[in-house]
Amino acid sequence: MPTLRIEGLHWSPSPGERRLLDGIDLEVGPGEFVGLIGPNGSGKTSLLRCAYRFTRPDSGRVSLEGEDIWQRPPRWVAQRIAVMLQEFPEDFGLSVRDVVAMGRTPHLGWFQGDSEAALVDACLRELGLLACAEQGFASLSGGEKQRVLLARARVQQPRLMILDEPTNHLDPRYQLALLEHMRGTGLSLLASFHDLNLAAAFCDRLYVIEAGRIVAHGTPQQVLTEQCLAQVFGVHALVDRHPLACHPRITWISPA
Repeated sequence: MPTLRIEGLHWSPSPGERRLLDGIDLEVGPGEFVGLIGPNGSGKTSLLRCAYRFTRPDSGRVSLEGEDIWQRPPRWVAQRIAVMLQEFPEDFGLSVRDVVAMGRTPHLGWFQGDSEAALVDACLRELGLLACAEQGFASLSGGEKQRVLLARARVQQPRLMILDEPTNHLDPRYQLALLEHMRGTGLSLLASFHDLNLAAAFCDRLYVIEAGRIVAHGTPQQVLTEQCLAQVFGVHALVDRHPLACHPRITWISPA
């Protein structure tokens, strides 16, 4: 059974307006890393918002492990889906530890034991953040904040992690480290990408969205073709195989 299944999803901002998502079908299997790519304004963020129950679609179904997420309480969804967005949240003077601990909120009852603090410490350690745990979140660099938000998502212990441009604000070293870490979690992952070479290197499968419709899906080798890049992204590019790996490598040439 897929971790996430989206079937026949349609959405427009308000009644009578043009649909920004039109007949979307998408799946993410257990432990699979799926990338969502497409030009600016194609509907990537809108689709992710429907997937994590922020935006209710006009029609269609979004199910998590067979359960319609709109038939389940918000707390149930929050316990199972973690989200990392492009924008940083307001920190309200919170420390790194405080921000990470917020990931446990959907699971908390009346009593909190030492196990909750141990989970937070474990995720801080896993992401190399234990040394700055008491530092103010606002004082961190963009890349450090991104790692804190990943720790917050990890401590949530979700079934599915949804990420909107997760490598924003990161230099190449941390882009690679973050994606390697995510792939090593064994979680089901759905992430949007602008950097197609990163998507090719780390994703098991890709969905290409254009004008609110899925126009191609498959492995990076199947999807990232010179024809697709010209038609969907409007660029001429050379696509060959990375000499040290099996994934495609894109060399940009010129606008189409």
